[in-house]
Amino acid sequence: MRIAHLRQRLRDLGAKPGHEDRLLRGWSQVCSYDKKGSPAATFFPFALRNELPAIEAELNGLARLHGEYPANGHGSHARSPSPTLPPRKPSPQPAPEETLSPTLFRKRERGQSREVIFDSGGRGGNREKQFSILAGEGANVALRATSNNDEVARLLVELRDGQMVESVLLPRGGLCVSTQVGCAVGCVFCMSGRAGLLRQLGSAEIVAQVVLARKRRAVSKVVFMGMGEPAHNLDNVMEAIELLGTQGNIGHKNLVFSTVGDLRVFERLPQETVKPALALSLHSTDATLRAKLLPHAPHIAVEELVERCEAYARATGYPVQYQWTLIEGVNDGNAEMERIVQLLSGRYAIMNFIPFNEVDGLDYRRPSSERIASMAHTLNRQGVYARVRDSAGQEVEGACGQLRARAAKTGQAA
Repeated sequence: MRIAHLRQRLRDLGAKPGHEDRLLRGWSQVCSYDKKGSPAATFFPFALRNELPAIEAELNGLARLHGEYPANGHGSHARSPSPTLPPRKPSPQPAPEETLSPTLFRKRERGQSREVIFDSGGRGGNREKQFSILAGEGANVALRATSNNDEVARLLVELRDGQMVESVLLPRGGLCVSTQVGCAVGCVFCMSGRAGLLRQLGSAEIVAQVVLARKRRAVSKVVFMGMGEPAHNLDNVMEAIELLGTQGNIGHKNLVFSTVGDLRVFERLPQETVKPALALSLHSTDATLRAKLLPHAPHIAVEELVERCEAYARATGYPVQYQWTLIEGVNDGNAEMERIVQLLSGRYAIMNFIPFNEVDGLDYRRPSSERIASMAHTLNRQGVYARVRDSAGQEVEGACGQLRARAAKTGQAA
């Protein structure tokens, strides 16, 4: 289902923009349609009120939890029926992730602030905290004492046609969602594209993953880094981003569009009302090696990709996140380091080093922790802001490169 089709259906039932807005807010934020002095029973047009149970049932059927695999090991394989949209207030949202301003980047470049950040899924260390979890599908607790590790869970999501995708709950209100069943890029270090592209997700199916996660806990950041290449499903992804950045109440800089690099992305994103932050899967500065690592990525010169990313970063005020899966003996050499410095010095950019996560059937290995730390330290010293992301979800095969379509009956790789 596409959100555009849902909107048209609402209009056919007599919905005006205000009615449409309230229903989409209620769905995407998992909150009540009622407002003080304006209950849904009298606010919505009669035809829409009559059709609302059927609409809710259809929306709930877009994405159902097939299995939940939290990093603490207490996973649930059983499915439970999706309830209708609950009449409750939205849960408190965690503070959005800070985006470094161009001024702070300049300070870092002048050596006034240097740091290498080791984290789990992007937010900081081993700090303990309390986190409230909504009692939604599959949830049997309302409050849990958690660490960053405890906040992570891989969600195996069954779509209406029985196909499976995966999304990942990340620390501090983050959520990684899938945009396709499978992937056509075929990155050699990633499981998602092993079976190729099976089908696109509709925009409503993408948002439904956020709804499913919000039935468990607050979500304040969504990264489009799960199964699939968002640029290959651009209309649906941008439609989902538009809803999440308006009715979904997620800050635009906390919507992160990840791509291997596609000219359509650089043409489309600047024209959108909701402009997400951008992440570019780079992985190498050498054109020949990058083509081997990302076999079906567009053949665009790395220099051109960086120039286009920089223009978008300066226009939006969000630094581009350059993603780099570190593979020992492949893309961790000194020549790559020198080239990164040449490409990114003075840019509004973050280099995210992601140590390779184990994938069945591949002999690749991550570099030693000493080598990884040395690489990040070297870049920071030379004015390129670098951090190491030790991906959240490795314990449950939910880290970068490990997501895949899985069989509905067994929960194993399809």
